[in-house]
Amino acid sequence: MNWEVVIPLIIFLVIIFLIGFYASTHLKGTSNFLQEYFLGSRELGGFILAMTMISTYGSASSFIGGPGVAYTMGLGWVLLSMTQLATGYFVLSVLGKKFAIMARKIRAVTLIDFLKERYQSKSVVILSALSIIIFLFSAMAAQWVGGARLIESLTGLSYTGALFIFAVSVLVYVIIGGFRAVAITDTVQGIVMFSGTLVILIGTIIAGGGVENIITTLSTENPDLISPFGADRSLTPLYVSSFWILVGVGVVGLPQVAVRAMSYKSSKGMHRALIIGTVVVGVIMLGMHLTGVFARAVLPGIEVGDTVMPRIALEVLPSWLAGIVLAAPMAAIMSTVDSLLLLVSSAIVKDVYLNYVKPDASDQTIKRFSVSVTAVLGVLVFAMAVNPPDLLIWLNLFSFGGLEAAFIWPVVMGLYWKQGNASGAMASILVGVGSYIGFNTFMPNAFGMHTVVLPVLLSFLSYVSVSLMTVRKHAEVQQEVVLRLWKA
Repeated sequence: MNWEVVIPLIIFLVIIFLIGFYASTHLKGTSNFLQEYFLGSRELGGFILAMTMISTYGSASSFIGGPGVAYTMGLGWVLLSMTQLATGYFVLSVLGKKFAIMARKIRAVTLIDFLKERYQSKSVVILSALSIIIFLFSAMAAQWVGGARLIESLTGLSYTGALFIFAVSVLVYVIIGGFRAVAITDTVQGIVMFSGTLVILIGTIIAGGGVENIITTLSTENPDLISPFGADRSLTPLYVSSFWILVGVGVVGLPQVAVRAMSYKSSKGMHRALIIGTVVVGVIMLGMHLTGVFARAVLPGIEVGDTVMPRIALEVLPSWLAGIVLAAPMAAIMSTVDSLLLLVSSAIVKDVYLNYVKPDASDQTIKRFSVSVTAVLGVLVFAMAVNPPDLLIWLNLFSFGGLEAAFIWPVVMGLYWKQGNASGAMASILVGVGSYIGFNTFMPNAFGMHTVVLPVLLSFLSYVSVSLMTVRKHAEVQQEVVLRLWKA
């Protein structure tokens, strides 16, 4: 075991534990457990809001998988990854004040709270909760596998032992601290991600003899490595452009990102988060993916893309600094997992249990049940990650796209189009998820576009057309909703 690498990681985990215990003091003193545990009492400032959005959105794919693909594909993949630059800005601009105002008005704690109040439909709530539980549970398990693999490769521990350490670390601070612990740790992790990106990029450039020398080396090996089309010329303009639907427009529909837009303290904080988030995302995405490409000139011949970042860090940096830098992918994985864990827990506790099982549950009962559900979910994910089925990998690949196809229009059109109704929302979710699974199975990347594009378009057409066809059926309910949400 390389202790110079491991010790910085241990220090990082200790800091995370301490933050969880600090956040737990707020839970003990709060008069509203649900608002504090799942939203941090809506007290996020601009800096923390930006960092928690970035840390939640960035995951193992941003720090391990993405640079690994860039190593293989070249600068074309860097261009594609930069379609994520405006993600945070776009989400907060679209949802922004209107979403936060409505959420406060109806005291919404989760995205499904908003959908429940907006559409007044039990079917919409149950279907939405099932979508979140199924898609995000599988995505979360796959992230845990990534975290365990990283610890395993750095420490020499067995996979199961590494998985246990990762699982306990995440569960402790989420269970005891709730959303506030997640938000604060996301901020710490975001800073680590930002700093680590700059350090490893600079180290790789120096090891490669400078940018000019690296580009010359790549061009000599394969001129397409420095073209916008990728090493195998598969990155067509249409595909790269359509990829922005998945990582830009569609992110509005991701529950774990949308819930951040209802948790900030003031409009000033939101505006500040727009700027900070855009800058930090730009640095992280550009830096990590450039490092992946430049690593090809420093360490040629790496066959497994997921090992590029750990190997280049250990190659170009002193061991102690590599340990600090490799806390960045650990931070990305942990910050994604903690948010997904809390989101799935809230879907079970708040959206199903409190709405339809025991609406009159006491605050103490809710607290015990929330903590118990979070713990049980952690144990189940651990069990899946010990020996994950092949299906899990495929579910992880399309889980985010499936959620976007399901939620983007019920959320956005629910905010801005008063004629949207429950039938339209149901049709949008069913058509979006169904067509996304269908295209992934039978026609991936149809017509040269990313698979998510057509399902998003079809779910939009379904939402609008079915809502218009059922206007009379929902007229009375819609009138009440409009009075409550738009005119109250």
